[in-house]
Amino acid sequence: MSGFKSDFLATLSQRGFIHQVSDERGLDELYAKESVPTYIGFDPTASSLHVGGLIQIMLLKWLQETGHKPIALMGGGTGMVGDPSFKDEARKLMTLDTIQSNIDGIQQVFSKYLKFGGDKSDALIVNNADWLAPINYLEFLRDVGQHFSVNRMLSFDSVKLRLEREQSLSFLEFNYMILQAYDFVELNKRYGVRVQMGGSDQWGNIVNGIDLGHRMGTPQLYAITTPLLTTSSGVKMGKSLGGAVWLNADMLAPYGFWQYWRNTEDADVGRFLKLYTMMPLDEIERLASLGGAEINEAKKILATEITAMLHGREAALEAEETARKTFEEGALADNLPSIEVSTSELKSGLGVLALFVQAGLCATNSEARRQVKGGGVRVNDKTVSDERATLTDADLTDGVIKLSLGKKKHVLVRPI
Repeated sequence: MSGFKSDFLATLSQRGFIHQVSDERGLDELYAKESVPTYIGFDPTASSLHVGGLIQIMLLKWLQETGHKPIALMGGGTGMVGDPSFKDEARKLMTLDTIQSNIDGIQQVFSKYLKFGGDKSDALIVNNADWLAPINYLEFLRDVGQHFSVNRMLSFDSVKLRLEREQSLSFLEFNYMILQAYDFVELNKRYGVRVQMGGSDQWGNIVNGIDLGHRMGTPQLYAITTPLLTTSSGVKMGKSLGGAVWLNADMLAPYGFWQYWRNTEDADVGRFLKLYTMMPLDEIERLASLGGAEINEAKKILATEITAMLHGREAALEAEETARKTFEEGALADNLPSIEVSTSELKSGLGVLALFVQAGLCATNSEARRQVKGGGVRVNDKTVSDERATLTDADLTDGVIKLSLGKKKHVLVRPI
């Protein structure tokens, strides 16, 4: 369906957010006539979300911008089970303290994007442990379990693929989709939620919730999913050479976050501007159409706009200036990412390969060795050709050693 009447679905369609909608016409009419509480669930598997989850946060932001109520659901209860969707093996079980610590970390990011308060469209953060933890198991089996067909649950791709790969699916994990479905019903009862949004891998779980709601007497519920996002070269969003691209500043400094977006592939600039910024579409089209060296200016705008939303305009401009000094002037900018090593270790000599791994520039010594052989490793802007090379305090320049991988990735080594 095209030509949505509601501002929200029209915006999502124009900017490339929509993969599936359970009932486009019905949902469009609902969003067009009233403010609709809508939720997305977030698993507390780490103490920060990473870039792969940013599209979901942007969904909530656009939801609020168009007059609807965003609800971020923390999986304090479901996190005790772990989502098995499209995983080859069970997630490692977390303690209650770890789950709560992760929730505390994850919640930090939402205030950067959403307005909280007492108004109708103000955002809420809720925790499904509030209703899942006190559940009476026998009552839950009788009142909720009766509505689930095991045959149908086995037909979902998230389960079927696991079984086809001959990987066991524990009874604990099998319960996850029941709990997530029940979340939808409970959120409708408590907050009037009518819509669940999520990634395309959540379609089966969300549809289960719609079906459960129908059987348990809720109003019609709806689903929206976003496409699985990869870069043009097929790399999954949220991953980089140094690991996950975290949203919390204490896990990834603003400069590293800015640099991740500055390294966007040419073909992805327009798509990412639509998904991850609030810039007008006509300006996005202009920037995406730039060719040659001009596209680099569009990448800087992309990086600065996304970083400003998360870390603030001042931090974004500071990151941009750090990059300019590093790449255009060749200066040792103070705001480059850095690692600390002990002075005594440095005096004794530290291997180049190990340092590049420690700095997060390479994942393993083997990878660092391959980069040395390919000419991609530099120390203090000089190419390293010997994989057995060591660095000492004699390599300090202005009190630091600059490690570089390629032209765009730099980390400073600081002795303490």
